[in-house]
Amino acid sequence: MKRRTFIGLAGAASAGAFLAGAGPSVPDAAASPLWVKDVAGYLRSLVAVDEPSVDRIVIGDPGAAVAGIGTCWLPYRETCERAVRDGVSLLVVHEPTFYTHWDLDEKSPDLFGASPAGRRAYLEAVGKKKDWLLANELAVIRCHDVLDKVAGWGIPFAFGEALGFGAADIVRSRPYYNVYKVEPRPAAEVARAIAAKLAAFRQPGVAFYGDRDRIVGTVGVGTGCYSDPIEFMDLRPDLFIALDDIVRTWTQTVYARDTGHPLVVVNHGTSEEAGMRALAERLRAAFPGRKVVHYPQGCGYDWVTG
Repeated sequence: MKRRTFIGLAGAASAGAFLAGAGPSVPDAAASPLWVKDVAGYLRSLVAVDEPSVDRIVIGDPGAAVAGIGTCWLPYRETCERAVRDGVSLLVVHEPTFYTHWDLDEKSPDLFGASPAGRRAYLEAVGKKKDWLLANELAVIRCHDVLDKVAGWGIPFAFGEALGFGAADIVRSRPYYNVYKVEPRPAAEVARAIAAKLAAFRQPGVAFYGDRDRIVGTVGVGTGCYSDPIEFMDLRPDLFIALDDIVRTWTQTVYARDTGHPLVVVNHGTSEEAGMRALAERLRAAFPGRKVVHYPQGCGYDWVTG
């Protein structure tokens, strides 16, 4: 496909192109090309989500042939550059490409309601990233709402498995939340076990709040921003796991210290890396013979100690 064609069609995609409904028939890798819209349609076929959804083609031509598929939690510029070097022409990501929840279609205040200097700086970065993606013909599909909701292997299930829990350990559950049984022991020991598992995802420790000695027999796991302990208190886990993007240090953490109810806080990217790895495996199975490369990220920041 010519670069001019890619750029000409990218506007429609960035304005909110998405493909819902029944999944496409998967073409044979040796017999016919795979289009960006085929991958978007397959992802949207996995589970029904509320509309409008951010799950769509964020940027790129829906009719472009896919040379290779990459998966990652966030499309950092460095990850995009690596994908292009690897011959990947489509990235399937979980979180935004352009710094806001609705990417190029953002309508909420967010950064657009920031100070003039802040807004200019971010919009300049948005423009540069958009231009780079178009120039390098790298399309981006977001798979957020689907991956959060799909049962069995989506974000909360994959995170639970990464922590050493299985389906048989689930004692209470509803969409986005699972409560797992564990061998009863002090909360501090459970937190240390969680931290040991998360070291493989670039997070060598966790934040702990509450009574370190309280005996814990169940652990509650949410999904991304659906991990606020306030929102799944009804599932009654002995220990909550929540994310740094949702917990406020004057609310949930103070409640944990005042009441003793144990709370472990982990990084957002750490909690969702396992789900992205599971998605890569699903794409390999759905499109056999196609190149699918997962770019592991895990914890979104570097740990610096004194």
